[in-house]
Amino acid sequence: MAKRHLAITMGDPAGIGPEIIVKACARLRDRLASGDLKLLVIGSGGAFEQANRQLRADVHAASVRADDAQWPSLSFLQADEESSAIAPGVLSADGGRFAYKAVEQGVRLAVAGRVGGIVTAPLNKEALNKAGYHYPGHTEMLAELTGVRGSVMLLAHGNMRVSHVSTHVALQDVPSRLTPERLRRVIDLTHQALKGLGLAHPKIAVAALNPHAGEGGLFGRQDIEVSAPTIAKAVADGLDVVGPIPGDTIFVKLRAGQYDAVVAMYHDQGHIPVKLLGFEVDPATGKWQELSGVNITLGLPIIRTSVDHGTAFDIAGQGIANERSLIEAIEYAERLAGNA
Repeated sequence: MAKRHLAITMGDPAGIGPEIIVKACARLRDRLASGDLKLLVIGSGGAFEQANRQLRADVHAASVRADDAQWPSLSFLQADEESSAIAPGVLSADGGRFAYKAVEQGVRLAVAGRVGGIVTAPLNKEALNKAGYHYPGHTEMLAELTGVRGSVMLLAHGNMRVSHVSTHVALQDVPSRLTPERLRRVIDLTHQALKGLGLAHPKIAVAALNPHAGEGGLFGRQDIEVSAPTIAKAVADGLDVVGPIPGDTIFVKLRAGQYDAVVAMYHDQGHIPVKLLGFEVDPATGKWQELSGVNITLGLPIIRTSVDHGTAFDIAGQGIANERSLIEAIEYAERLAGNA
């Protein structure tokens, strides 16, 4: 079967999305030239060309339409009409509009089977809402665009793979999100994703919600009354699942390779260990140099991976953003889509 394109959505054109896309395309030039990799960039053509000129990358993406019968290996699809130039680092409704329209186009093409999956560059939630699209982030937007309820966020950095029972909710609301149905769905989707990544017999650990897994009920009963029975049922159904394991030790064990993935209870519980290991910091300046890690959305009818960082308006347009996370997201999308 011929390889399909992967759609790369630009995110907010005022962020570092255009720059990291151009840099990634330059680094992947040989694969694109040979047809071993096919990418369809969707976003603002003005922002793409501005980044291309600034970086002197000489990346040529053929301008195409969504309904063209065929696309060259590296193609560009305009997400929406350009109104005025979007300045790097400046938050605007136009930036939010382009971010949404790019994802909307990418989802439509993925659902139709024209692309094997979508890889998203970062968007800015404030700009998105300024443009009239009221979503907490990509995950919720993608769920609505694909008609899915209950999608799951999985972060991956090396062998650190962490899925989440809840993400963009207030901490006080987290306990109510931990239900047997939700936890089992996260376990099942995590298991399927690991198998899709080539792990034949994945082992999953479930993090405790409360300190010391509730300490026999002294610190809360959710781990005892919700998590433990749900895990036992998953084991009875043939899955290799352990827990609940206290959050202060479970990620050390994951890093040591005792598990293939961890199910975290809430956003920061899962994000902090992955990002702590994914960021590389220059000890001389205290500034981060690059970030490794990928965000994968599970439970959608399409493949979606993403960079594991934000728009970085503070450095946008300076030519110093690092493309490593985007290249990793492309590689994950290839594996999950069967394109590799």
